[in-house]
Amino acid sequence: MLATPPRAQRILLVAIPRAMRNEVEEALQALEAGHVLYWVSQADLAQARAEELQPDVILVDDSFANVPELIAALVHAVPESTVIFLSAAGATEAIGDATFAGARSFLPKPVRPEGLARILGQIEAHGQAAQRGRGDDSLGHTVVFCAPKGGTGRTSLAVNTAIGLIQEGEGSVSLVDADYASPAVDVVLNLYPERSIVDLLPRLSQMDEGLLQGVMAEHASGLRVLMAPEPGGTEAPVSPSEIQQILALLQRLYHWTVVDLGLPMDDTAYGFVDASDLIVVSVLPEMVGLRNMRLMIDALLDRGVDPDRLWVVVNRATLAGGITIADIEKRLHTTVRYRIPDDQPLATQAVNRGVPVIVGNRSGTLVRAYRGLAFELRREMSAPEEARTGRRLFGRAR
Repeated sequence: MLATPPRAQRILLVAIPRAMRNEVEEALQALEAGHVLYWVSQADLAQARAEELQPDVILVDDSFANVPELIAALVHAVPESTVIFLSAAGATEAIGDATFAGARSFLPKPVRPEGLARILGQIEAHGQAAQRGRGDDSLGHTVVFCAPKGGTGRTSLAVNTAIGLIQEGEGSVSLVDADYASPAVDVVLNLYPERSIVDLLPRLSQMDEGLLQGVMAEHASGLRVLMAPEPGGTEAPVSPSEIQQILALLQRLYHWTVVDLGLPMDDTAYGFVDASDLIVVSVLPEMVGLRNMRLMIDALLDRGVDPDRLWVVVNRATLAGGITIADIEKRLHTTVRYRIPDDQPLATQAVNRGVPVIVGNRSGTLVRAYRGLAFELRREMSAPEEARTGRRLFGRAR
């Protein structure tokens, strides 16, 4: 017997072919719940019909030429409805575009009763009269940690902050190792994963919570980790559309998703940046790092990243002989949002043991700093949009 939602749902199908309506209707008839299906075949009538019906679910077929624009218009017009994209299996770019436009998920064609039952059941189980938009509290926050060069302690910062969010009572937290050149999360957490993000890529059209969770590793702290492949473990880079699909599901399943983003800053890297709420850029108090940091900030701004989303964090801020915070701000033309004290022996020991500082130590300045950063991130993202900290970048180097 197919698993179905406990109540009937009002479903609007937006599709050109009558055969598509028949296919969905037959799939619904195989379910126990008496769903009500409505159909509109013209894109220019879809928004008005959705506003009139206020359906629980809108199925948008890929038979239209302007699917992303259509989905975006529907999401804006009826934010209480859940938009699902009907797509040919393996159409990862189209699925990514639809997800980025606001579709909550996708369903591969041909539409089968079991697939439709699964996705309708998930919507009902999550209490879906789904409210869309990045400000929606039902969607988790995504924070990207990056750095202008290696050796800044970026991975340790990302890992300890992610665990700090769990310790702060922030619910479920996922960590994505997106350093495809030099992955290190497995070492820092002492994990020996059998799977990585590449195991998801051939099955993105069938990706759901079960598949994603089956690929992720679990740490004793409660952190769930999506690992990077070994260097050279993938023939082609992960595309931005694939990243958007994966992050969209993570944002629905986890309160927080922390991304440890490596170099270079290519299209793959910007796929993570573009989908993030905040970008934490870590730097050491030394001259070469500051020069590279300024270049990275300029590149992010040139891409159109909102300055309010950039957080500059100085790691090893108390390093003997290091550049002062005041000089760092002057050289970067940027306010430093947070600083992590220098305790390199403890940090090195933690990496060598595979036990993050925040797990292996109950107190100490480094532990308090990591927890403090988690607290500040939580406070920033829980504040109303208009009450969040104002612009922090007040000019570019000339």
